[in-house]
Amino acid sequence: MERWFPIETPRLLLREIQAEDEDDVHEYASDPCVSRFDVWGPNTREKTREVIARWLKVHEEWPRDETNLAVELRHEKKRIGSVRLHVKDRENVSAYIGYVFNRDYWNQGYATEAARALIDSAFKALNLHRIWATCDTRNVASWRVMEKLGMRREAHFIKDVFQKGAWRDSYLYAILADDWLRAAPPSELA
Repeated sequence: MERWFPIETPRLLLREIQAEDEDDVHEYASDPCVSRFDVWGPNTREKTREVIARWLKVHEEWPRDETNLAVELRHEKKRIGSVRLHVKDRENVSAYIGYVFNRDYWNQGYATEAARALIDSAFKALNLHRIWATCDTRNVASWRVMEKLGMRREAHFIKDVFQKGAWRDSYLYAILADDWLRAAPPSELA
């Protein structure tokens, strides 16, 4: 299988994380607002280095089930976030996606644009059947991105994740390849 990334959108470049991305990654990974609804963070500098080192190690494998991509503003060469695709179930051809962005770039459509490009590429290149994502129910911005992508809420899990000293509820969203390919003409994804 050939690599199906980097991926370009009108405003973004989704490409493999590099060691040189550390400062930009740490800028958002150390922000308590960014990691507020996640099980990780806020990161220390050491933790950010560890995470990037793990991603770089995974990047040495091909093919692989886990892909973490930096989201870079094409014209500024600034890394503003990351997206992740993890094939969790090869037998049922399904994968998990996730995304995180620098707070300075929220509410500008970047998460939706990046996740849309990731999903489109994953369905087309990997022939996946289903892509799913979860989020803390209080993370309205995250589940709104999922809804903009055409994902449907399939579950509301009660106190399913122990996070930062307390139990949280989660939503699970998903989309099938048939629904994605039927609903999204290629021109909308460029």
